Amino acid sequence: MDYDVKEKIRQLAEPVVISEGMELIHVECIKMHTRWIIRLFLDKEGGINIDDCANVSNQLGDIFDIREVINGAYTLEVSSPGIDRPISRDQDFVKYKGSRVNIKTNVKVEGMKNFHGILSDYVEENGRKMVLIDISGKIYRIPQNDVSKANLAMPDKL
Repeated sequence: MDYDVKEKIRQLAEPVVISEGMELIHVECIKMHTRWIIRLFLDKEGGINIDDCANVSNQLGDIFDIREVINGAYTLEVSSPGIDRPISRDQDFVKYKGSRVNIKTNVKVEGMKNFHGILSDYVEENGRKMVLIDISGKIYRIPQNDVSKANLAMPDKL
């Protein structure tokens, strides 16, 4: 999906989510055959419940239809970020410093595209935001623009 459409979804969703006392954590758009899947991950202090998700979904479904954000059929999924929550915003990278993460990149960084380790820092270097991940004592510096997906890692034991 075009970045502009994803950003438009974010711009339309954010005021509704905030008005309901929640925070928009992440927007994901996936093409499944002839239909788009739009996933919105929300959170609030104390967590969200199914009624929160249904309320936001109903409001946004109407808005997306009226504004014709998506050409064609789509499914809107609204949920909590879950235990393996996405990390995409600057404040998420700062908040989860010291946490176990899984990061995928668009391009190889030091010969790799998949990183599993500890998020050691999130800094700006020469005008570029960098994600620092510690894997067995070695620090990898990943340009934030090269990160295609970042999530908290599932704990070994639940």
